[in-house]
Amino acid sequence: MSVDKDKIGKTVLELEKSFNERWSAGDNRGYLDNYAEEISYFDPVLKELLVGRDAVVAHIESLYSNPHIVRSDYLNPDVIVGDSGDFALLAYNLDTYVLDDNGDERQLRAWNATEAYRLIDGEWRIVHSHWAFAQTATEATAS
Repeated sequence: MSVDKDKIGKTVLELEKSFNERWSAGDNRGYLDNYAEEISYFDPVLKELLVGRDAVVAHIESLYSNPHIVRSDYLNPDVIVGDSGDFALLAYNLDTYVLDDNGDERQLRAWNATEAYRLIDGEWRIVHSHWAFAQTATEATAS
């Protein structure tokens, strides 16, 4: 059986965008309901890795408030699909924008995002999520 890696890549990217659009409009359940039971999660506000759906959902719900994002730019998306067709790794840069007090767009955040998706019972589920603020270091370093 041949694996259509391009189709899987497009599917995963479309899913990610749909979850993010819901998040931006004040509905975090797209992501939260998609997380696999065994998800692992890196959040830029935590030092440690969160493991397990309950822990990740509790953490996000404790911090989440409607960000009122009016535009998101998905930059440099890349999807690597495993040869078996049941695993996909999505990495991209995300710039988010909100309205300022004058009604003009201003950038809220620049993110580096990595999402590992696995096909579980016929549905693509996020099994690992890693969000990082873009350009947080003040100088280039490898350690």
